[in-house]
Amino acid sequence: MAIALGITGVTAYLVSTSPSMLSLLYQTPLQWVVMFAPIVFVFIFSAKVSSMTSDSAKLLFWGFSVLMGLSLSWIFVAYTGTSVSRVFFISASMFGAMALFGNNTKADLTAMGSFLIMGVVGILIASIVNIFLQSAAVYFAVSFLGVIIFTGLTAYDVQRIKDSYYLASNAGESALSKVAILGALTLYFDFINIFISLLNLMGERK
Repeated sequence: MAIALGITGVTAYLVSTSPSMLSLLYQTPLQWVVMFAPIVFVFIFSAKVSSMTSDSAKLLFWGFSVLMGLSLSWIFVAYTGTSVSRVFFISASMFGAMALFGNNTKADLTAMGSFLIMGVVGILIASIVNIFLQSAAVYFAVSFLGVIIFTGLTAYDVQRIKDSYYLASNAGESALSKVAILGALTLYFDFINIFISLLNLMGERK
């Protein structure tokens, strides 16, 4: 997961320094591909990972990290570097705390996870609608709820991944590797959404 975040960060920064790339990604119809492709990828990858080899799954995960870097390159254009660094540190602290909670708690977080997943669907729908409405109130609400929902999902996902890894422990090295990769993708997505939501709320624009 850490490597994937590094790939995303480097890709986003490099693209942000290229006016021609920014113009291509955000001033042409390609912007819609960049916007929605990561979401589509997550669903397809989750459905197909069981039939892939572990090496193929890793390569696709790295490819997804690059794609997310393209999608997030705008943050280095819109926000100050200091602001991005500060929010990243806060996001990492929140993520780490909830991951630790999810790993160590004895409580079953399944019910909470089901509720939070419904919240993700609601956020996704609201975000798509707000592309056309351009409502500041909806933008704030989505960002605020995003922090709460994805912070909670971090704990739920860590517990779920831990349980899945235990169940796959007798299924062979390949099965364990796939569980680890899918888990890394899930937690990567949680972290990115916490970071973006906090940046929307706390970031200092240039």
